[in-house]
Amino acid sequence: MAALPEEPAEVVAVKPDPEAGTPPQAPAAPPTTAAAAPAAPPVVATEGDAAGSGADAAPPKPAAPGQAASPTALDRQTLVAVLQFLRRSNLRESEEILRREARLLGEDLGAAALSPVGAGLPGSSGGDADSAGSEALLSRVTAAAAIAIGGSVSTVASSTSGVAAVPAVPPGKVGGGVVVEDQPDVSAVLSAYNQQGDPALYEEYYSGLKHFIECSLDCHRAELSQLFYPLFVHMYLELVYNQHESEAKSFFERFHGDQECYYQDDLRVLSSLTKKEHMKGNETMLDFRTSKFVLRISRDSYQLLKRHLQEKQNNQIWNIVQEHLYIDIFDGMPRSKQQIDAMVGSLAGEAKREANKAKVFFGLLKEPEFDVPLDDEDEEGENEEGKPKKKKPKKDSVGSKSKKQDPNAPPQNRIPLPELKDSDKLDKVMNMKEAARRVRLGPECLPSICFYTFLNAYQGLTAVDITDDSSMIVGGFADSTVRVWSVTPKKLRSVKTAADLSLIDKESDDVLERIMDEKTASELKILYGHSGPVYGTSFSPDRNYLLSCSEDGTVRLWSLQTFTCLVGYKGHNYPVWDTQFSPYGYYFVSGGHDRVARLWATDHYQPLRIFAGHLADVTCTRFHPNSNYIATGSADRTIRLWDVLNGNCVRIFTGHKGPIHSLAFSPNGRFLATGATDGRVLLWDIGHGLMVGELKGHTDTIYALRFSRDGEILASGSMDNTVRLWDAVKAFEDLETDDFTTATGHINLPENSQELLLGTYMTKSTPVVHLHFTRRNLLLAAGAYSSQ
Repeated sequence: MAALPEEPAEVVAVKPDPEAGTPPQAPAAPPTTAAAAPAAPPVVATEGDAAGSGADAAPPKPAAPGQAASPTALDRQTLVAVLQFLRRSNLRESEEILRREARLLGEDLGAAALSPVGAGLPGSSGGDADSAGSEALLSRVTAAAAIAIGGSVSTVASSTSGVAAVPAVPPGKVGGGVVVEDQPDVSAVLSAYNQQGDPALYEEYYSGLKHFIECSLDCHRAELSQLFYPLFVHMYLELVYNQHESEAKSFFERFHGDQECYYQDDLRVLSSLTKKEHMKGNETMLDFRTSKFVLRISRDSYQLLKRHLQEKQNNQIWNIVQEHLYIDIFDGMPRSKQQIDAMVGSLAGEAKREANKAKVFFGLLKEPEFDVPLDDEDEEGENEEGKPKKKKPKKDSVGSKSKKQDPNAPPQNRIPLPELKDSDKLDKVMNMKEAARRVRLGPECLPSICFYTFLNAYQGLTAVDITDDSSMIVGGFADSTVRVWSVTPKKLRSVKTAADLSLIDKESDDVLERIMDEKTASELKILYGHSGPVYGTSFSPDRNYLLSCSEDGTVRLWSLQTFTCLVGYKGHNYPVWDTQFSPYGYYFVSGGHDRVARLWATDHYQPLRIFAGHLADVTCTRFHPNSNYIATGSADRTIRLWDVLNGNCVRIFTGHKGPIHSLAFSPNGRFLATGATDGRVLLWDIGHGLMVGELKGHTDTIYALRFSRDGEILASGSMDNTVRLWDAVKAFEDLETDDFTTATGHINLPENSQELLLGTYMTKSTPVVHLHFTRRNLLLAAGAYSSQ
């Protein structure tokens, strides 16, 4: 299996250097493929327009042996070079602003440029006097100059005079060109918040932009309002990092109430960062710093913003836009407030459009074909009546449904899948027979619901799963136990001991029945092994194995023949929140607090793939029906779709306003339903990478989602003690998936999702934590009774 690529070393360019690489993204950040805004070409003075020729400027004299050049003098000369460049570029207004800030109003630039480097040494005139003016202002003066001419701070330089912009090197770094480190550390991440402006003006900067956006046209206001939250966060963190604690507190108190309600949890964490020391090692801070916040804005709105910031010389906000935001610009009409609200809300903004353009094989694999015997009941009935047997084309073979290859399906051998055993074929035969008796659901024929209530579950029910044939149910509990029940008259039995097995005739027809020990038969089996609450359980498709994951950081594989633990998989360093078997068995996936999902095979003790990209805990996982893809939901409020073959992230879905807790693929593999703490069910078209529906009705976290066997009904279960049934056929019909919608995200969701609601079923006081449709479309639900 392919190994993960190594992280690139961090490169910090002090000046334009052909050998300097690009700064790396942090491991948890989504890949960035373009700049936050169209960057202007680097502005470098050439010989034709240098800061001074032989008559105007002389090369600086080298410092005397044993003496170091004064940083004040270097800063002063840099300042002069920038001012001269602005004059030649006819940017008089910008030049005057910089002169006022640098206190050079009455000086002649030619004479100033001739001052030697040694003029700033101790004992020489003007060295200490200008220290507070030029050294403190240099960084923001050069930044303002760069913005005025469309360049960037590190690219303003002069050539023939030998005067270059020398940005301050962070403490502990080695100056002189390029700084290379093995891995990005916290101090390197935080260094981006070096002081760039007057802390007393931050509130003025922010309120000025806020006033501009609120006074802009309605068509632009909704899009530009997306800037408020990321700018607020970065400006606050910049103030805290530079130890302007009182200004930071005032800034936070004044503007935090203006942010959208779905950011309140993030702001609560942010409010605890009041000192520079708090920022080091803080995950939330590192998330904001290392992942560019993505905004999707029309070109007209972006040009309006850019023009405003350049006219106002608001370099502080423009620097944040360029350094910390990724603006995904599209051509066409700006999006409406409703369209934007449907898509925003995640920890890192919206998904980039490029993230959802990869081809996804969402079709189903062709089923293997083999003969299926007729039902005994049917055969007897036909013989009694003496009539010829009826043809049953649908029961000739299991693969009859999919003899024609689905054009959207992956190649059959794209990933290696286990071969079908005889027991698997027998199970598929039973499945086909059950399917023939399946109830066809719809708005006029809703399913019956059977609810399994866990009474007196003082251990704390934390996970539930039901076998595909609905014969067993498993519960994971906070007391670290896994409990398996039989929900049919057939009791659970263990295999006999080795001594007893030696006495059995292995050639007999009922050998599988004889090896089971009747003395061990019971309705309940308790499995011990975990050392923390069990948060996820999953039965294998053949019902021979059971997976469980726990707070102890392990995933355990249990045998349902012996009811013992076979393997403990150790890869996660923190609690594992969910685990899920592949529809074909053999593979399984796990996700946890370490922000990654891992793909495993039952016969490998190391993971085959590590899916890294989420910015917070991976809270739920689900295999696609064709087993070539895995969906993961996260506390960063995004859903990602991963390719099992190469480990790439092929879809990023944003729109939920809270952590994701449930996922369900439609039986045809084309659609994905997701549920979260915001009480909304969102529907996604996997092929086009678009949100196509929003189902509102639940008032609490949605922990369970399941499509009926034929995909016509979607059932959702919530902590609000209800099961709701939705019309999936109507939700997915007449979808607008034209090229324009796909390119810009101009989605048009139905205003009233109540038209899709077919029924609401309440429990007395039992939150719904799991849903399951039987092979005949009876809906099973499960949860633990709560006395509260």
